[in-house]
Amino acid sequence: MHFSDEANIFVKAGDGGNGSASFRREKYIPKGGPDGGNGGSGGSVVLQADENMNTLANFLGKKHYKAPKGEMGLGQNMTGHDGEDEILKVPCGTLVYDSKTHELLADLTYNGQTFVVARGGLGGKGNTGFTTSVRQAPDFAELGEPGEKKELRLELKLIADIAFIGYPSVGKSTLISRISNARPKIADYPFTTLIPNLGVVKVDDTDFVVADIPGLIEGAHEGKGLGVEFLKHIERCKILVHLLDITRDDLKTDYQKLNEELKLFSKELAKKPQVLVANKVDATIPEIIEETKKIFKSKKPLFISAVTGEGIDTFLYRLKDEVKKHRSTKIRNPKSEIRKIFKPHLEIPDIRQFDIQKEEKGFRITGKRIEQMAVMTDMSKRGAIVRMQDVWKKVGIKKELERMGAQDGDKVYIGERVFEFVG
Repeated sequence: MHFSDEANIFVKAGDGGNGSASFRREKYIPKGGPDGGNGGSGGSVVLQADENMNTLANFLGKKHYKAPKGEMGLGQNMTGHDGEDEILKVPCGTLVYDSKTHELLADLTYNGQTFVVARGGLGGKGNTGFTTSVRQAPDFAELGEPGEKKELRLELKLIADIAFIGYPSVGKSTLISRISNARPKIADYPFTTLIPNLGVVKVDDTDFVVADIPGLIEGAHEGKGLGVEFLKHIERCKILVHLLDITRDDLKTDYQKLNEELKLFSKELAKKPQVLVANKVDATIPEIIEETKKIFKSKKPLFISAVTGEGIDTFLYRLKDEVKKHRSTKIRNPKSEIRKIFKPHLEIPDIRQFDIQKEEKGFRITGKRIEQMAVMTDMSKRGAIVRMQDVWKKVGIKKELERMGAQDGDKVYIGERVFEFVG
């Protein structure tokens, strides 16, 4: 498996389908009137958290994703089909950032959670929708709204109840392979573990997820070893198991240095509860074990051998107690843990919400609905332009432009569209 915890992708929602400017033409029915149907809405790009994924490697090969367009409306008031949503599955624990603004858009933490990251464009109205008492035969229809497009940065922070931390070769991988279903690569040299390993542990009626975090050494927060790449994965864990190799010369210094790395990376990380465990008791003598107990007396260390299994049962029940203690103090309702995040407008916004700024080259109007209408106006149809000007008058845009000194022929900019002011 190739592990990747960061990816940059480009997403484009589907454009809305154009409305139809059609007229009813049947034998013996003269002047049948407009019957153009609406265009279908474009498909949206949706991110969905999936507990069966634990890497962003799928997004390394393919970086561009596009949802289908909505179909064009047809005569006889037939509405075009909506484009299907493009659903991209990501691991639980994925953070979604806007690459340009660096804004956090979503934090996908539980299985099945979805986020609409790019909204599909609205379908354009057919000419039937523009029929009024004074406009009985409109010869124009709306264009489909372009779908949203975004450049995204995906960042994965693994979700586990417990993280195993410690210097290289202290036995983290051996321990996780003994107590869980994980089968990491194990060898007798530093940095055998190059990716975080997740495993599920079951003790009686309690199960929890443990993670083996590789590459922590002195200077890890500055990028030494593999630490800076994986320290972020510990941030979501509730409890830390600090594993020491009892055969090393200065355990107290090892313990202090690693905790200092956690503090330098994140003060919140350093405050997480820790279970101190001394491993490899099968490779030492009783006197060393007794001396270690005295050094870490206040920490109540556990002594185990991941190879022989000595002390493992006591260790597991300690972990079970810690997990249950944490869960009892916090109701595990994933929906209550979701951040309030940006959500695209799913309804048509108020057209009266606009702003006008005078510029050197003319006037610029901004406002979600006004900009939406402008891009959906078919500039090749005079009736469509007149309808746009009617809207300006009704909502007060024309009056405000006149107050700001607009003259006939002045340029009015809305998004990428350019109009001429008519007094």
